Amino acid sequence: MKKVTINSVATYAGVSKKTVSRVLNNEPNVSPATREKVLKVFKELDYTPNPIARGLARNRSFIIGCLYDNPSKSYITRVQSGALEACHKFGYNLLIHPCELRGEALIENIEQLLQTSRLDGLVLTPPFSDSKELVAFLKKKGLPYARVASAIEEDDSISVRSNDEQGALELTEHLIKLGHKEIAFIKGHPDHSATELRFSGYKRALANHGIAFEPRLVAEGNFSYHSGADSAKTILDLNPRPTAVFASNDYMAAAVLKLATQRQLKVPEALSIAGFDNAPIARHIWPGLTTIAQPVEEMTRLAVEHLILSITESPDMVFQTVLEAKLICRESTAPLEK
Repeated sequence: MKKVTINSVATYAGVSKKTVSRVLNNEPNVSPATREKVLKVFKELDYTPNPIARGLARNRSFIIGCLYDNPSKSYITRVQSGALEACHKFGYNLLIHPCELRGEALIENIEQLLQTSRLDGLVLTPPFSDSKELVAFLKKKGLPYARVASAIEEDDSISVRSNDEQGALELTEHLIKLGHKEIAFIKGHPDHSATELRFSGYKRALANHGIAFEPRLVAEGNFSYHSGADSAKTILDLNPRPTAVFASNDYMAAAVLKLATQRQLKVPEALSIAGFDNAPIARHIWPGLTTIAQPVEEMTRLAVEHLILSITESPDMVFQTVLEAKLICRESTAPLEK
């Protein structure tokens, strides 16, 4: 049996080779009817495009890279899910690349990655999305990139983030409305811009309600479960003990919940606990965690979609948007018992 080629598809569908190529690469300027006809022929002839030939013909690898350095496996899974959805839509592949921001060889590491993988573009997740050194390097290399959850404000890039500060403010105000004034806070990783944004929202809410900020109620975490456990020990040993704890992500909040249970502190009767992100663990433990839903999948999907569009259609594309972070109330928070 002869191998099915793009020419075979064009002949069978009664269209030009260029039209088949446009459909294959999900490009515009193809009518819905023609696109449907060509896609039907793909299926009928069991046509599978040769990715190597496709890349050579267009001087592309059809691979998008994704950099991450995050202790939360759930976060990376959600990032990957959003990125894959966008890549599949445009016929791209995804390369997930773990890396350390604080490593001295960061730029050398990325340069080697670019040499060995021929990436068409790179999506930067926190903390890389806030690295001015890395952004400058990518600009110098002329490699398209998109930033997810970055606090850097630029006019010439693709950036998608959620309003973490507002989300933290709303969650803190939720605790205050329940009657809590002694609210402890566990910070996240110092290299992530979300850490300071969420801390700022917490402090703004206290100020808005005339509650004095107390440094003794703040513990340093790094978004990992273990750092949450260490912070929980510090907070629950305080005298007087706070009546509520707001952790900067759900895994640290889950660690607080475990220690509180071990110390026979009833949650939420004796201690209200809240997190951030709406990770799966927030729904799977009991009591379920009150949290802020951060649209990680949607942020990444939008960032990768516009990154690919900038590669294929509009090299000078500027796209910056802020998605809403939503409060989700569950059983881990309740009115303060007097």
